[in-house]
Amino acid sequence: MKTYLDHLNELREERIEFMKDFFSKRLKELREERKYSQKTVANKLGCAVSTYANWEQGRTEPSIYDIYNIMWVYEIEPNELFYIEGVSKYKINN
Repeated sequence: MKTYLDHLNELREERIEFMKDFFSKRLKELREERKYSQKTVANKLGCAVSTYANWEQGRTEPSIYDIYNIMWVYEIEPNELFYIEGVSKYKINN
């Protein structure tokens, strides 16, 4: 039998997966909107192309330092990267 804590942990894991997927798709959208290659963005960020590609694929996550650099490279505000206002419409129903 699941406990309340088990249920909360499951919800947390679902939200984490949703945000990882959302973030990686957003990175790709931003890059494609500017017609940049992954190599171009990686060079601007000072990271390996494979590192940036892994972020877009959701395999790994950038550090907070890298997130600030991403916003600088794309010249965007945090809400444009994370779409904070839109997250509430993607609530996980449980």
